[in-house]
Amino acid sequence: MNVLVIGSGGREHAICDAFGRSERVKNLFCASGNAGIARLAECVDVKPDDINGLVALATEKQIDLTFVGGETPLALGIVDAFEREGMRIIGPNQAAARLEASKAFAKDFMARHGVPTARYANCENALEAVESLESGAFGDADSPVVVKADGLAAGKGVVIAPNRSAAIEAVREMTSLVGSE
Repeated sequence: MNVLVIGSGGREHAICDAFGRSERVKNLFCASGNAGIARLAECVDVKPDDINGLVALATEKQIDLTFVGGETPLALGIVDAFEREGMRIIGPNQAAARLEASKAFAKDFMARHGVPTARYANCENALEAVESLESGAFGDADSPVVVKADGLAAGKGVVIAPNRSAAIEAVREMTSLVGSE
């Protein structure tokens, strides 16, 4: 069996290691991989967000199974693209990946379906977020507040602020990173 692993981090390294120990895996490829993964698999220079390039790679290498390690290609619809081509791939489709890709969507989904979740407000910009925090809806000025950026943020989109002023500063820092004050 020819297997393709998509990604370049520690998770993908562990996945390649597991596939590499299987007698059923004949050829193991990783896009884009890293130096450690290169000892386990043939690393191919196709970026995880290049969906068309990954479909072409899987076709060229006659991949029997693709495993998606990271969130970005899932959010971009890689599973949908591979399935349209009749290729086997492990991961949620783009609609299901929204639960991971959008914190706002996930919180609204939980509220809509009665899944217990902390109080929250979805804000479209920094001004709206600051107004929401200053309204006292999330406790007094000394209450801790969790601030989350919507979308994928490589594990850096969440700040546990010890109080309201730190939460407001976190909002400003997050919005300056994406340029939408």
